Amino acid sequence: MHPNIVQVFDFGLDESTHRNFIVMEFVDGQSCAEMLRDQQTLPPDEAVEILAQSCKGLDYAHRNGVVHRDVKPGNLLRGREGMVKLADFGIAKAAEDSDITKVGSVLGTAAYLAPEQARGEAAGPSSDLYALGVVAYQLLAGRLPYDAGSLTDLARLQETGPPPRLDEVDPAIPSALALAVARALHRDPEQRYADAAEMETALRNGLRGRAPAGATEATWAAEDTAATRMLTGTSATRVAPPTSPGTRPHQRLEPLDEPAPRRAPARRASAPPPARKKKKSGSGTRLFVGLLVVLALAAAGIVGYQALEGSGSKSVQLREDVRGNVNNAIEELRGLIDDNTQ
Repeated sequence: MHPNIVQVFDFGLDESTHRNFIVMEFVDGQSCAEMLRDQQTLPPDEAVEILAQSCKGLDYAHRNGVVHRDVKPGNLLRGREGMVKLADFGIAKAAEDSDITKVGSVLGTAAYLAPEQARGEAAGPSSDLYALGVVAYQLLAGRLPYDAGSLTDLARLQETGPPPRLDEVDPAIPSALALAVARALHRDPEQRYADAAEMETALRNGLRGRAPAGATEATWAAEDTAATRMLTGTSATRVAPPTSPGTRPHQRLEPLDEPAPRRAPARRASAPPPARKKKKSGSGTRLFVGLLVVLALAAAGIVGYQALEGSGSKSVQLREDVRGNVNNAIEELRGLIDDNTQ
C-alpha cells in the first residue's frame, strides 16, 4: 500500500467462469500513453512531476523486494487530482525469487527493456529505472530513444552507443535534465542511479538546471561503447577531443596517417654489373634459315634451266614459270628477313 501504487483490494477464482480475478483501485484520469496520444510531448515541468511520483512508487516496491518489470506509459496513471500511480504489477516478482522465469526468457514490453534484459539476463531494480528513463525520454521528446523493429535490433542499438541527448532533440529541454535522463539510460546497470529515490532527486534538480552529482559533459554525454572500448588505446582508432569548452564531445574515428613507404635497403658499393646486350629474339635464326632457303631455290632454278634447255617452245614456257616463281619467292623471303631484322 502506497499512494503512488494502485492498490489491490482482492483476488481469487470466479467459480462460475473458472477465471482468476483481481479487484484493484480505480484511477479516474489518463495513462501516460493516452497523454502522448493526445499531446505528443509534455512540458518538462509536467513530465518531471509524473516521473518523480513514479520514482516514489518504484522506490517503495524495490525496498520491499519487488521488481515491476513492465514500466511503460500505459502503466503510469495520473488521476484528476494529479496523483500518479504505478499500475499492473502482473509480471512483477520478488527480486530474490529468480526461479519464476527461466534463464534467457524476456518479460516486459520490448521497447522499454534494459540492455541486460534484452540479453536474457535477470532483471533487477536498475532495470525498472532504465525503463522509467525510456518513459522520460518519450514524454519529453515524443519518441523512443531507440527506433528498433525487433528485440535483436534493440539490443544491437543499445550496445552501439547512447541515443541522441534530449537537449539536442529539443533545445527547450534543460541540459541538466537531459543529463539526468541520460544517466538512467546507461547501458551499464552499475552506472545508473543507485535507487529510485536518487533518480527522483536528479530529475527535480535537472529541471532546476542542476546536473546530477559528478556528471560532466565528458562523463555522461558520450560514453564509449563496448565496440569502441575494445579498440581504445590501439593504433586502429583515436578519440577526438572536444573542439571547445562547453560543447558535447563526440567520439569520432579519425583516419590514421598513411605509413611512410618502405625504402629498399641500400646496396653496398661495388662495381656496376656489366651491361647486357638486348637480344632480338629469333632474328638471327630466321635470317640464317631464310638465306639457306634462297640458296636452295636458286640452285633448283639453275638445275631446272639446264635440264629443260633445248626442249622447244614448251620448255621455254616452263623455264619462264620457274624463274617467275623463284623471283616471287625471293622477294617474299627478303621481306620476311627485313621484317625480322629491323
